[in-house]
Amino acid sequence: MQRRSFLAIGTGLAVAASGMLLGACTTTSNSASTDKVAKRREINAAVDGSLDKLYGSVSGSRELAARSRGILVFPNAVSAGFIVGGQYGDGALRVGGSTRGYYNIVAGSVGWQIGAQSKAIILMFMTQEALDKFVASQGWTAGVDATVALAKVGANGVLDTNTAQQPVVGFVVTNAGLMAGLNLEGSKISKMDL
Repeated sequence: MQRRSFLAIGTGLAVAASGMLLGACTTTSNSASTDKVAKRREINAAVDGSLDKLYGSVSGSRELAARSRGILVFPNAVSAGFIVGGQYGDGALRVGGSTRGYYNIVAGSVGWQIGAQSKAIILMFMTQEALDKFVASQGWTAGVDATVALAKVGANGVLDTNTAQQPVVGFVVTNAGLMAGLNLEGSKISKMDL
C-alpha cells in the first residue's frame, strides 16, 4: 500500500514538474519576444533624440540628412578604457524616415586613455551605392568597407561643404556638442537580430 502512494506521489510530482517546465518554456519565448519589442522601442526613441540633438546643434545637418539615402544612428555608443579601450553601442538604420534594421558597433583601441564616455555616432549614407553596400554586408568596417568623412563645422558655424559631398558622412555628438578629431576607422558594425 505504501509503495502505491509513493508511486502516486512520484508520478504527481513528475507531472507537476513537467507542467512547470512547459510553462516556463512558453513564458520564456513570450518574454524574449516582449524584450525584443521593448529594446526596439528604446533604440528608436533614443535615435529620435540623437537626431533632434544633431539638427539643433549643427547648422545644415537637417538638410544633409534630407539628401541622404539612409542614416545609421548609435545614440549611446559607450567608450571606456584604461590604456586598452573599447566602444560598443546599439542603433538603428533609418531609410526614408522608417527603421530598416538594428545594428551594433564595436571598436577597440590601444593607447593612452582612461575613463568612459557616452556619445551618439551618426552615419549618413549620401549615395545609394554606399547604402546598398552597407546593407548587403555581413559585417561592415569603417575605413575598410568605406571611408567615413567626419563632419566638420566651419568658422561660420555651418557644415563644411567638402565633407558633405563624401559617400558616407559621420557625426559624433556628445552633451557638449559635435566632437572633432575623432577617428571611427576600424569600427565594426553588425546587424542585430531584433
